[in-house]
Amino acid sequence: MAARQETRTPAAEARPGILVHVTHGPEDPTRAALAFLVARTAVEEGHRVTLFLAGDAVQLLRDATLDGLSGLGTGRLREHYDAIVKGGGRFYLSGMSSGARGMSAADLKDKPAELAPPAVLLRLSLAHDRMFTY
Repeated sequence: MAARQETRTPAAEARPGILVHVTHGPEDPTRAALAFLVARTAVEEGHRVTLFLAGDAVQLLRDATLDGLSGLGTGRLREHYDAIVKGGGRFYLSGMSSGARGMSAADLKDKPAELAPPAVLLRLSLAHDRMFTY
């Protein structure tokens, strides 16, 4: 009897998608950097990674914050961010949280990021295999 040959589709071979939902910002640098470290690790492991920043976390994509924030034992935010971007990671920022904190589309210029409503977070959570919240 001939061995059955299994056909694999590209979707079956795709690595799981990881969504990291971040709500802590510069006020909790260790937790904020940890979220980016987990996302960076997932990118480096070959996963498709998306981050959704809400609440105070939207401020993490300000250049001054990216350059100056370090977590205790969780590394420098800029290094994690650069690795996520290099690996194809995407960022979504709550439009409502951004507006309340003075963030605009201009703050996201040249970044793989966009402002998004809550419905996008819901869609992203359903489109990814795993979700981490920090």
